[in-house]
Amino acid sequence: MTSYTHTSVLLMQSVDALSLSPGCIAVDGTVGLGGHSEEILKRVRPNGMLIGIDRDKNALLMAKRRLSDGFMPVHDNFFHIKEVLRSYGLSRVDGILMDLGVSSYQLDEPMRGFSYQHDAPLDMRMDDTQPYSAKDAVNELSKADLTRIIREYGEEKWAARIAQFIVERRAEKPIETTFELVDIIKAAIPKGARRDGPHPAKRTFQAIRIYVNDELDGLGQALENAVHCLKPGGRIAVITFHSLEDRIVKQTFARLANPCTCPPGTPVCICGKTPEVKVITKKPILPTEQELLENPRARSAKLRVAERLAQA
Repeated sequence: MTSYTHTSVLLMQSVDALSLSPGCIAVDGTVGLGGHSEEILKRVRPNGMLIGIDRDKNALLMAKRRLSDGFMPVHDNFFHIKEVLRSYGLSRVDGILMDLGVSSYQLDEPMRGFSYQHDAPLDMRMDDTQPYSAKDAVNELSKADLTRIIREYGEEKWAARIAQFIVERRAEKPIETTFELVDIIKAAIPKGARRDGPHPAKRTFQAIRIYVNDELDGLGQALENAVHCLKPGGRIAVITFHSLEDRIVKQTFARLANPCTCPPGTPVCICGKTPEVKVITKKPILPTEQELLENPRARSAKLRVAERLAQA
């Protein structure tokens, strides 16, 4: 495993938003290489603790090298946060951070197969102990399922055409590498549509990655579970990198802040549902111009924060 220099996105903004102090217990649900975790540990030491969860065991091992006293690494998915806390004899914590999506480390490790910039085996698994990979997806999914996944998760208008080209190519031979998939996508998208905008494979790669790692199905419920793991006054900070994630975070926080299901115009609430959180960020916090200059990958990042209410 090679060494890697990582620049955390929205580092100070996200950790500051948690309002942690010495002795607090916090969770980093997406440790990665430990940039946010390192800053959190500075705030909770001495006597505090950080439980660091990640699906990528290689990244977790690298993070463990830079983090020591008070850091408890867990190879798991933050979707299982309640079970993870229970394993430590805990039910509530003071703060939770989640940095969603693929990490720079994963993108920059060619053999992980996440990037359309490197020729590598089609993989895209955040947890390489899971059996299902991008290669399985592109070679086994039906044309209809490929179209739906690329359209919904990649917001790609050429989804049906790309799916058709994938199905035709794999009939000749299995699609096995990232560059093979890139060539198929380029062939599927008309030349005029490839002149402007991002790399033509960006949206399709995003879509397949999201599907393979099941990143969005259940995300709203996972966020709600995380909120229920907060002490009154505890905060959750979530960083997203594309509109699909951000929409789920925004809608989940809004629903927990205003859960009333009474019909519009009802003079007095009769459903009995009370707010569980206060939304701290009415609009998402964005990277500064300076951060964008230093780390262009931060350009699409958004940070949303909510605070658990005392009566919840």
